[in-house]
Amino acid sequence: MKKLVKKALKLILPLVLGGFILFWVYRDFDFTKAGDVLVNGLNWWWMLLSLVFGVFSHVFRGWRWKQTLAPLGVFPKTANCVNAIFISYAANLLLPRVGEVSRCGVLSKYDGVSFSKSLGTVVTERLIDSLCVVLITAVTLMLQINIFNRFFEETGTDINSIGKLFTSVQLYIVLLCIIGVGVLVYYLMRTLSFFEKVKGIVLNVWEGIISLKGVENIPLFVLYTILIWFCYFMQFYITFFCFSFTSDLGVLAGLVMFVGGSFAVIVPTPNGAGPWHFAVISMMMLYGVNATDAGIFALLVHSIQTFLVVLLGVYGLAALPFINKKQNV
Repeated sequence: MKKLVKKALKLILPLVLGGFILFWVYRDFDFTKAGDVLVNGLNWWWMLLSLVFGVFSHVFRGWRWKQTLAPLGVFPKTANCVNAIFISYAANLLLPRVGEVSRCGVLSKYDGVSFSKSLGTVVTERLIDSLCVVLITAVTLMLQINIFNRFFEETGTDINSIGKLFTSVQLYIVLLCIIGVGVLVYYLMRTLSFFEKVKGIVLNVWEGIISLKGVENIPLFVLYTILIWFCYFMQFYITFFCFSFTSDLGVLAGLVMFVGGSFAVIVPTPNGAGPWHFAVISMMMLYGVNATDAGIFALLVHSIQTFLVVLLGVYGLAALPFINKKQNV
């Protein structure tokens, strides 16, 4: 019963959180205007082009994933890696962060890849993605620091308080305590029989994490990483040209909103619904777009891109049995 309640809460809470934030953001919004723009004011050619970049971001991620699996001595089908990525992003709509697990399950089922080892490569991938976000954010901050300052001011965030937090002695004391507790738990686990049971799994995950050092073609790995994030940005930036009220926004404005949206999706809601809308709308208004138009942009772009994620997930589920059956004949 307790497990059932926990599973229900994991499924419901992200939906409730995202729904609450969306309700708050769009509490006074006239949705008929969004409908009018969708039917009469949206340039679908630009939108389709942005969706193409969205598809290729997943494809490049699948290709890169296969590359990180090779040092582990496993060579899954390229199509399986890509379709697993499609499914993982769709799964995240139902339950945030479950996609990382689901894609490892796909390769385990169709290619016999060790689940724990492939999970380790996903951990490495997330670390690399975090590094990319940090680098993109640093560049964007240097180029548009005034816009970020205005955003913090208008959203009631005291940037000076944040800076003081990271330089406070109390923060580092807390971090040291957390590390100390972690070390203590580790040594306690070593004395328990449970540790021996999970030791093999932990070692497999660790092997997957450090698989990056065994990648043969590092330049290709770097290229895939650059292409992934280039496609992410282009998928977002090109949507500016879909609407008359955002078509004159430049690349720097796109970078600012892209960074804001990237941090917003960290909040565990389906596809960042709610926090992403808030971040994009708030930052778009700093560039002179009125609240209604910014709301229309965020609502339509997020909805269409989420629909693409669903379609790709359905395609991946349908394609996997067919591809593997066909190749095994």
